[in-house]
Amino acid sequence: MFDLLIQNVSVLMPDFSVKEGQNIYVKDSRIVKIADAAADDAKEAKEVISGRGKLVMPGLIDGHTHTCQQLLRGRTANEYPMVWTRILVPFESNLTPEDCYYSAKLACLEMIKSGTTAFAESGSTHMGDVAEAVKESGMRAAIARSTMDIGGAIPDSMKISAEKNMQLTQDLYEKYQGAGEGRLDIWFAIRQVMTCSPELIREIGTEARRLKTGIHAHLCEHKDEVSFCLQHYGKRPAEFLEDMGVLGPNLLTAHNVVLSERDIDRLGEHQVKLIHCPRANYANHGFPKTPRILQNKISLGLGCDGAARSNLSLFAEMKILLYGTMAYWGLPIFDPDVLCAKDLLTMATMGGAQALQHEDILGTVEEGKKADFITIDIMQPHLTPTHNLLNTLVDCASKHDVVDSVIDGKLVMKDRKVLTMDEEEVIRECEKRMKEIAGRAGI
Repeated sequence: MFDLLIQNVSVLMPDFSVKEGQNIYVKDSRIVKIADAAADDAKEAKEVISGRGKLVMPGLIDGHTHTCQQLLRGRTANEYPMVWTRILVPFESNLTPEDCYYSAKLACLEMIKSGTTAFAESGSTHMGDVAEAVKESGMRAAIARSTMDIGGAIPDSMKISAEKNMQLTQDLYEKYQGAGEGRLDIWFAIRQVMTCSPELIREIGTEARRLKTGIHAHLCEHKDEVSFCLQHYGKRPAEFLEDMGVLGPNLLTAHNVVLSERDIDRLGEHQVKLIHCPRANYANHGFPKTPRILQNKISLGLGCDGAARSNLSLFAEMKILLYGTMAYWGLPIFDPDVLCAKDLLTMATMGGAQALQHEDILGTVEEGKKADFITIDIMQPHLTPTHNLLNTLVDCASKHDVVDSVIDGKLVMKDRKVLTMDEEEVIRECEKRMKEIAGRAGI
């Protein structure tokens, strides 16, 4: 008896070929069999989903988000710099544990309906409440607690000693590492080099190695960060972090916009996992050197950077990165192939899996891996017929085309109805809290 059977479905294979008419069997959270439906003797399963007219593909993985900023939606657009100090810091410093819980539930709800099955949370306050919300949602996540101990723009209430920062993350790790039947990982966070002292950064590197867990950092997001590092340490951020002992395969860096050529080489040498946030980057910071990063064969994923300005759709991020990269890097040198559909789909799936340090179990649909996948309704006039389904997925598919979502072998969305949360109740509660937080924060 299998737990789940997706019957007679097209499957996006690890080599990006598409196999039609397949049965996918799930048991004990794993994909145990993928077989030709025509030749397969149908086995019994506790739940059977028709795959007719659908494509199964790996669940998308958001490599950088802020679940606690969900209730900032629509507030940071058309604002002059520095948005972070004028809006985000007052907002974040006024969040209650219950605010973070419901904000995270709303973020998980949106991600599930957008085809995202796993994410890396870069950290805020009250992360235990975020962990509880994620655990209940059925999603998979690497959750970090924001750590800051310096910075003139940061209120004292958000700055605590390096020792206390370390203790709080260690406590979070002890309570939630491996929670949700193994779906939750607890990481350390370097909010950014402008708000973390060298002492704190060194301690994070040491402790993350001891616990064999990850580190989530904003890196080279904007020129002010590079200027700060050069003025205070005489080094660019990547070199500074190298000296602090944190560059390594367990480091995930978000944004990566203002990287020098040597920065890219250095990050590649240390096997750091990079994440681009196209809409956030283009709106605030500029065009990252995506072709150069891919040329160096550095692991690269995608992130939505939270919902303060946009939504949590990685389908949208793929499109924006494709056309922004073509316009900025491709057209000036007449290179239409500077970025292709396979690159983008790899970023949104395997790139995210590598960033979460779970490429052995996530990122592709194949036997033996975790059953973290989604179905796309491809029998729609904007998707079918097509000469090239990969190109059409990237160019034309959207979050609204996601029909079903399976995470860790469990069906969390069926026919676009999320099964793990009450959608109306979550939205209603968040509407009330958004107004209350805005009033307390004065934004």
